[in-house]
Amino acid sequence: MSLILTSTSPRRRELLALLGLPFSIKSPSFEERLVADCPAIEQVQSFARGKAQSVARQEPEAVVLGSDTVIELDHDALGKPADQVEARAMLRRLAARDHYVHTAVAIVSFVRAIDVVALSTATVRMKPFDERLHERYLTTGESFGKAGAYSIQGEGGDLVDSVVGDFPTVVGLPLRLVAQLLTKAGVRVPIDLNELYVAKPYANWARFPG
Repeated sequence: MSLILTSTSPRRRELLALLGLPFSIKSPSFEERLVADCPAIEQVQSFARGKAQSVARQEPEAVVLGSDTVIELDHDALGKPADQVEARAMLRRLAARDHYVHTAVAIVSFVRAIDVVALSTATVRMKPFDERLHERYLTTGESFGKAGAYSIQGEGGDLVDSVVGDFPTVVGLPLRLVAQLLTKAGVRVPIDLNELYVAKPYANWARFPG
């Protein structure tokens, strides 16, 4: 039985590799589009399932893992910025405030009749607005392709004051949740999750104990 991660994100590949199991990667054909006035949680779960199902249709005997992340602020879902102007506005809006990071995980296998989706949420508090720091960060280009326009595992960690919850959720793949879902789907996870979470072997993880 093969495991396929359906993602174009190198961060999700790196995180999944920490679980010590073999997997392949296939890009989803599903296209995610945020819908105004639709709850962030509903959207992120729909995106994760849509990604996983799009690949499972092509690989019906595999166990397919799909995931998606959105940021919720003032009941609005914040996705990836289209350009630097939008990235700057997102960072300014997030500054000195708490926001929710929702990451949904979907496991789909047609041959095993598995189609489940689950959610992990963390609360992130950003540091107060600092124009010089924000402008310097925008020049790194990290904002692009990141929900909320920042990368907590990169230089964007300097914008974050604290994290309450699961750090890998903020990066884009909640490993405890993934391990639970894979185990239920019959995929053995060979590593000790508690030891992994003590070691925190990922960029900036140790800075934010959760």
